[in-house]
Amino acid sequence: MRAILFGGGLSLLISLLGTRYAIRFFTRQGFGQPIRDDGPTTHHVKRGTPTMGGAVVVLATVVGYFAAKLITGQAPTASALLLIFLLVGLGIVGFLDDFLKVSRQHSTGLRSRAKMIGQTVVAIVFGVLALSPWLEDERGWRPASDHISFIRDYERFALPAVLALLLIWFVVTGFSNAVNLADGLDGLAAGSSLFIFGAYTLVNIWQNSQSCALEAGPKCYEVRDPLDLAVVAAALTGACFGFLWWNASPAQIIMGDTGSLALGGAMAGFAIMTRTELLLVVLGGLFVAITLSVMIQVSVFKLSRASGFVRSVFRIGPGHRVFRMTPLHHHFEMLGWEQVTIVIRFWIVTGLAVAIGLGIFYAEWVAGVG
Repeated sequence: MRAILFGGGLSLLISLLGTRYAIRFFTRQGFGQPIRDDGPTTHHVKRGTPTMGGAVVVLATVVGYFAAKLITGQAPTASALLLIFLLVGLGIVGFLDDFLKVSRQHSTGLRSRAKMIGQTVVAIVFGVLALSPWLEDERGWRPASDHISFIRDYERFALPAVLALLLIWFVVTGFSNAVNLADGLDGLAAGSSLFIFGAYTLVNIWQNSQSCALEAGPKCYEVRDPLDLAVVAAALTGACFGFLWWNASPAQIIMGDTGSLALGGAMAGFAIMTRTELLLVVLGGLFVAITLSVMIQVSVFKLSRASGFVRSVFRIGPGHRVFRMTPLHHHFEMLGWEQVTIVIRFWIVTGLAVAIGLGIFYAEWVAGVG
C-alpha cells in the first residue's frame, strides 16, 4: 500500500512541477499547437499554445512508479511493465503525430493509416506478451486472458488465441482513439481520465484483497499482480492531477496526441489485465459517447450523399447531419455553451459513469458472496 501512496504522490509532484518547465521549453522551441480551420472559431485563440504536454504525464507516471518500487524495495511485476510499455509505446506514436504537426505548422500530422499502423504494432506486441505462457506466474496466471470479460472472465466465452489477440487490439486502438477524440477542450481529457484511473486504483486494491491467491472461492479474482497495477493507476491519477493545474482553462499547455493516445491505451490495458473489458464501456462512458457521435455523424452524412432511394429509406435529406459538429463537445460549443461549462458538465458525466461502474463492480461481488 505504501507503494501506491508513493507512486501517486511522486507522480503528482513531478507532473505539477515538470509541466511548468515543459511549457517554457516547448515555447522556446516553437512547439505551438496548430488549429484546424474548420473547427470552432473560439479555438483560434489557442493557436501557438505549447503542445505535447502529454509527454510530462507519461514521464511522471513512469518515474513515479519506478521510484515507488525503489523506495519500497519491491520488484516490478510483468503486468505493470506491460502497462508501462503500452503507455510509453502509444505515447511515442502520439509524439510523432504531434511533432509533425508543429514542425509543419499544420493541424494534420501522421496520416491516419500510419497512425493506425503504429497503434496496431504496439497493441499486438502488448497482446502477444500479455497472453504469452512465458509470463505465467507460479499459479499459471497470465497478465491477460483469452476470455471475454465484464467484471471477471466469462468461462463460457473462451476465445481462440487469434480472436483473443484481435479483441485486445480492438480495445487498445478503440480506447486510445476515443480519448484522442475527447482531447479538444482545455482539461477535458486529463480531468476525465483522472476519474477513470482513480477508479482502477480502487478496483485493483479490491481485487488484491479478494484475490484467489489469498483464499480460493467462487467470487475471488484471478488477476495477476493487482496491487502493482494499483501503483501504476495511482501514478497515472497523480500525473493527470498535476498536469490539470496547467491544462485547465485557459490552458497554458495542451496534452496533444502524445498524452491522449497514451492515456486511452492505459485505460484499455487496465481493462484487459483486470478482466473488466466490458466494464470499461461503463467507466469510460463519456469517451464512448464522444466516439459514437463521430461514427453516427460520418455514417449519416455518407448516407445523405447516397442515391435518392437510400435516402428515402432512411428518411434523410442531402447533406443531413445529426450534430452541428463532432466530436460531441464541439456540438455543444456550436449551441453556444461556454467551454468551461462543457468541460465541467462532462466531468460530472464521467464521475457519474465511474460511480455507476464501481457500483456494478461491488454489487456483483456482494450478490455473489451473499
